[in-house]
Amino acid sequence: MSHDIIIQHPARPQQLMLLFHGVGATPDSMQSIGQFLGQSFPQALIVSVAGAEVSDLGQGFQWFSVQGVTEESRPQRVAAALPAFFAAVERWQQDSGLGHAATALVGFSQGAIMALEAAAAKPDLASRVLAFSGRFASLPAAPLSQTTVHLFHGKADPVIPYLHSIQAAEHLIALGSDVTAEIEPFVGHHIHEDLLEKARDYLQSHIPRHVWDEAMAASPDSDSVKPKA
Repeated sequence: MSHDIIIQHPARPQQLMLLFHGVGATPDSMQSIGQFLGQSFPQALIVSVAGAEVSDLGQGFQWFSVQGVTEESRPQRVAAALPAFFAAVERWQQDSGLGHAATALVGFSQGAIMALEAAAAKPDLASRVLAFSGRFASLPAAPLSQTTVHLFHGKADPVIPYLHSIQAAEHLIALGSDVTAEIEPFVGHHIHEDLLEKARDYLQSHIPRHVWDEAMAASPDSDSVKPKA
């Protein structure tokens, strides 16, 4: 039985936004995030997705256990959870009829870890990843050529230090990936309103580099190509 929550379901969805909660939380915890995004994207199918397992913290769900997790063990735990994560994303893509270009993954904490690692492992999964208070389990070795990554972090986060987002942004830029990073002072381990507004603004105004590249490849002689965002 799926515990996913459909937050917004237009008659003919043109975008797919999948929200992923933190460890020990439930899809309900992302409802307000989805409702906020829905105001600006009325044609988006917005779903808050439940972690694949019941959390061993005593409540909610998880993608992988954080009990006794270390820097060495985290990548293996994430890798073991990725097939279920892929299946969750692909199920909603199939149900909506929308694919990579129309899909955005919005994750918080463990949900952000999974979204980032999924994009690195499966480049054609989603066009965008918006990661709040997250990190890579291990920094990718290759550029995320088909995914734009937007990183959001509170500078006072005591759970996942904001330096993980800074390091990820610098690393991805060095690889040639399309990435943005927003760090908010005095913000802890939660999705702050200011960061959420910046996320909305990026979704509205930041045309992914891979979209530009595809448009230019299709019209190499045009100086006025402006692909749809």
